[in-house]
Amino acid sequence: MERARPRLSRRRVLQGTALAAVPYALLPETRAGAHVPGPDYPLAEWRPASSANNTAANRPLSHPVDLVIIHVTQTTYPKTLIVFENPKKQVSAHYVVRSADGHTSQCVREADIAWHAGDWEHNTRSIGIEHEGWVDQPAYFTDVMYETSARLTAAICARYGIPKDRDHIIGHHEVPGTDHTDPGPHWDWTRYIRLVNSAEARTAAPVRPSFG
Repeated sequence: MERARPRLSRRRVLQGTALAAVPYALLPETRAGAHVPGPDYPLAEWRPASSANNTAANRPLSHPVDLVIIHVTQTTYPKTLIVFENPKKQVSAHYVVRSADGHTSQCVREADIAWHAGDWEHNTRSIGIEHEGWVDQPAYFTDVMYETSARLTAAICARYGIPKDRDHIIGHHEVPGTDHTDPGPHWDWTRYIRLVNSAEARTAAPVRPSFG
C-alpha cells in the first residue's frame, strides 16, 4: 500500500502568512549520532524535507526517471525550506535554488519521490526543482539563478540519460490536470535550455591526464 499522497495544492501550502509562523524549534531534530547523508549533487546543501512529505523509493530501479519539472516557489527561499521541513504540509521538491546567488539546497533524495507535481505518475518519474520567486516578478529570475539551475538540470539529465529538451524539461504548468502556472510567462525557456545544453557539454568533456 502506498504512503499517503499529498492532498493539498502546492500553491496553498507555499503561500500565506502561516508559513512564517512555523519556527525551526518546532521542527523535528536530527537524532544525536544519526548519519546525516550528503547531497546527490555535490554543489548543493543538504536540507532534508520531512520524511512525511515524500515517498521512499529506489529510483531509477523502482521507477524510471525521465523528466525534470521546473517550479517557482511563490514565496521566499527560507520559507520554502520551512514548509518542506514541516511534516503537516505534505509537499516537497528535490531541490530549491535561491534567487540572489543561486545557492541550492537538496531537500529530497533523487532516489525518493518528492511530492511536487500534483500528479502521482509525474512525481514518480521526475526530479522537481523549485526556484525562489513569483511568476509575475521576473526580477527574481537572475542570471546566477538560471546558470546554477541549468548546471543542476544538466547533471540530472546526464545521470539518468534524460534528453535535454522541452519534452523532458517541463514547467509545472505542463503537468496534466494542474491548476498551476509556474514557472510563468517570464521564465525564459529558450535561454534555459541553451544553458542546460552548454553546461552538459562542459560536464561531459573528458578529463585529460596531466603529465606535469
